Amino acid sequence: MNAASDACSTFLVRHAWLALRGVVAEALVQHDLSVAQFASLLMLDEVPGLSVADVARKVSTARQSANEMLGGLERAGLVERRPHPTDRRSQQIFLTGAGRARLGEAMPTVRAVEARLAAGFTPEELAVVNAWLVRMTEAAAADGEEIPTL
Repeated sequence: MNAASDACSTFLVRHAWLALRGVVAEALVQHDLSVAQFASLLMLDEVPGLSVADVARKVSTARQSANEMLGGLERAGLVERRPHPTDRRSQQIFLTGAGRARLGEAMPTVRAVEARLAAGFTPEELAVVNAWLVRMTEAAAADGEEIPTL
């Protein structure tokens, strides 16, 4: 067996994520976004109205850190907070038009990084990797664990 076949998948995924995150972070500088900010905009585009606690769980950070990060996005005019319709203690977070535009500008940059890093793989190989990652995430979630996305 070689070192790659002996490696624990968990740590291979972690190392890949850390490497990818670093490259994506460098690319997002031109859009004045961090990886967490980009991920938050992406999540809010997919699921409008998340709470600060929801965002914190999904970016794997403390609620206070997520609140500060969202505050920066709010000051930049990229998100807005609205009162929750049924929970007075909670606010919902929504993208603004500027937030949607910034996400639209940054998305091709992130896709280009992904394409560059995946250049040595066939479409079939990438499909298998993506299917494996989705199934692993679903299996962990089926065990009742909240799976942070960042």
